[in-house]
Amino acid sequence: MGWWQISTDTLAGSRFVISPLAETTASLFALERGAPAHPGERGWFDTHGPAYRERLAADPQAAELVRAARGNGWNADFMTPAPGAHPAPVPEGDGTAAFARELVRIRETPPEAVRADLAVAQGRPVPERLVRSDPAGRVADLLEWVWTETVLPYWPARRRICEADVVARTRQLTLGGWAAALDGMRPRMRWLGEGRLQINTRAYPPREVTDAQLVFVPVTPRSGWVCWEEPPHRYAVIYPCTGPAVTPGGAAEPEALGRLLGPYRARVLLLLDTPKSTTQLVGLTGMALGSVGRHLKVLLDARLVVRQRAGRSVLYCRTAAGDGLVAAQSEA
Repeated sequence: MGWWQISTDTLAGSRFVISPLAETTASLFALERGAPAHPGERGWFDTHGPAYRERLAADPQAAELVRAARGNGWNADFMTPAPGAHPAPVPEGDGTAAFARELVRIRETPPEAVRADLAVAQGRPVPERLVRSDPAGRVADLLEWVWTETVLPYWPARRRICEADVVARTRQLTLGGWAAALDGMRPRMRWLGEGRLQINTRAYPPREVTDAQLVFVPVTPRSGWVCWEEPPHRYAVIYPCTGPAVTPGGAAEPEALGRLLGPYRARVLLLLDTPKSTTQLVGLTGMALGSVGRHLKVLLDARLVVRQRAGRSVLYCRTAAGDGLVAAQSEA
């Protein structure tokens, strides 16, 4: 299996960060799939998929570069640089300045490094025509288009969803340690103990992650990858947020709980096993913002949920009474 041996100091200094570039790259991968990954992504995909295909048709070399960079199970390193640990966990403003700073690292990649990374991703040498004319710049231009057209209009809401995920993971870390926070972060990823983090189940040799910067980066599309740079010994795990991966409407609520609270209110209570914002709940349930707010007020008044502030967001999660009610009705 592929796993990292992480030193105690590296793990202690690790942190969660939010990266506009990682969010944009994950959105690019979502558009490259050619179809929404789940019903909640359909509206966004139907809005931006046709324009993305037109953009690729206008620059076929960029289209070929991106598809080559996706590789055969491994992304080309130049396209997925490891995000740094920002001074603040959430970039301020609309994210454009932070995105531009991150994009420079891709744009300035020399053609020979692009060629080498593509060869690793493809498992064979790449055609010379792919790297003849500023290949990194073409990929950066496409990412900039994806950011401007498909991510930036939604960035405040996406940032809040990522922020809610960070709060939830931090709470899991506090209550259950690294095993609780990292297990299930990505498919087949889990904490093995003794400083070992299983990244996947492939037959890769283990990597020593010592005296390094390690960050965990949530993104809202259902996508994820790992990346690193040596030097400067920077490692990152990009993973899909827990909430947006849930199909709108969520899991079916127990019949008795639905009769007691009403089906929509019961659905909101079920989703609050980890802290979530009203924006996140709107995306998960498909309900209007006002409806979610009214259901939350009833649950707050009944002391089945509590709210807490995380940065500029207000997050809601179940109380012990709410957990008990869900558990009792689920077992009935």
